[in-house]
Amino acid sequence: MPRQMCWLASFGGNEQKILHLRTSPHEAWRPYTAFPQYAAPDYQIPRGSKGWATYQKLRQAGWVLVSSQEETASQCEELGSSKLAQSA
Repeated sequence: MPRQMCWLASFGGNEQKILHLRTSPHEAWRPYTAFPQYAAPDYQIPRGSKGWATYQKLRQAGWVLVSSQEETASQCEELGSSKLAQSA
């Protein structure tokens, strides 16, 4: 299974999205900085996207980009399901 990348808000809020990675689909998303073996130094551009250099490097290496909208919806569904299970 290919490794995956996704642009997500760092704490699930509305702040600027940063690159998140996972090495297999069943794993949770983690910020690219949690993977020093894959991360590339960020470009020194004011207000630049955090993880853009890493995205470019990993895209060339065959990593797959996953839609942020799909993942955000999936996370909301999982959160809703876990809250329902806790209240039952």
